[in-house]
Parts: sequence; C-alpha cells; structure tokens
Amino acid sequence: MATHASVTGSQRTRLPRPERERLVLDVAHARFAEHGFSAVTMDDLAADAGVTKPLLYAYFGNKERLYLACMERAGEAMFATVGAAVSHATSPGDALRRGVHAFFAFVDEDRDAWRVLFDETLPAGGELAERVAEYRERLLALVSRTNLARLPEQRRARHASEIEAISVALLGAAEALARWWLRAGAMPAADAAELLIATVEPGLQAQTLPARPRARTAGTVAAGEPESEGAR
Repeated sequence: MATHASVTGSQRTRLPRPERERLVLDVAHARFAEHGFSAVTMDDLAADAGVTKPLLYAYFGNKERLYLACMERAGEAMFATVGAAVSHATSPGDALRRGVHAFFAFVDEDRDAWRVLFDETLPAGGELAERVAEYRERLLALVSRTNLARLPEQRRARHASEIEAISVALLGAAEALARWWLRAGAMPAADAAELLIATVEPGLQAQTLPARPRARTAGTVAAGEPESEGAR
C-alpha cells in the first residue's frame, strides 16, 4: 500500500514553494495510484500533504491539473525507460525484446507510476484522456520508428503500415497483460515479457524478413529455366 507524507505547521512555513510543490506531487501521486482519480478529493490531498486547500488550488488550479502533473512525471519516466532500451536495438526483433522487457521492468519497479498513467477510473473524454492518448501515441511512434529504422531503407515504405499495425497490437497487448500480471501475480515480470514476445514476434518477423524463395517440388519448373525433354 502507498504511504502518504504530511507536513507540520512549522514545516509548512519554512518550505520554499518548489519543495512544497514537489511534496504535494509526491503525496498526490501516491494517493491517486492507491485509490484512483475518481475516489480522491482535494480535501484528501490537502490533509495528506499538510497544506491548506486554497494553497493547493493556488499551486495547481484543480484536481485535473494536479493529476496531469502526476501523469506527466509518470509518462516521461516510462517513455525514457522504453526509449533508452530500444535505442540500442540492432533489428526489429531486438527492438521488440528490449522494449517489452523495459516496459514490464518499469511496471514492476514503479507500480504507482503505472497506475497513475493507466488509471481505469479516469474520465473517458476531456484533457486527461487526451494526455493519456498522447503518451500511448508517443510510445507507438517510438516502437514503429525504431522497427522501421532497423530495416534496409528500400524496404521501409513497403512495410510501414504492417509495422505500425503490429506496434498498435503490441502496445494494446502489453497494457492488457500488465493489468493481468499486476492483478494475478502469477509470474515474474520478465516471464510476462517473454510470453508477450513469443506471441508477437512471429508476426513481426513475417512482415520484416526478406521473402524466402519457394521450394521447388517435383514437377515444377523455376521461372526462366528451360523445360526438360521429358516435360515437353
């Protein structure tokens, strides 16, 4: 369970504003992760952080803006983690492996950040939903761009749509599997990553590997080869 910090009255007067804002963000981040956006009130957050409610509004405007500040911190951390992992990839398959393992390692190591970024109690529309979609789009673009960059240049245009489609499926599957993994606790994070890789990798390879020449069977003639006398 997340723990919440609090500030005494004497500390409240001594803390510079940047430190106080950071403390409020830490408290809000933990509270949102534990209870979800819809269940948390500004009264809760003010009490946990040891600040007045008017001060909370003065700093962040409203609960949505405060949540966005928490979401930005979580989203940037996730993007940096996955981005650093795939930047060293040498092939689409390597990018897949590195990215999926980095994603699940992030979920495992910072579960509060995951819960803030993928909170199922968030409104279906509005700015919060748009910002969540932005982070997913950034991850999608990162995965697609990385995979395409590992292909020979002359093949990138031909495979762009397939790579993007597989990337969309991969991110959707990763999010769903992460939710199950956190709920079930049935295996280590690395095993969950390997399970997803084994499911997705054949499709990625099918779209990005050079087409293999079809094996010749008895009775077939390769294009350009003359027929044998017996076949005429």
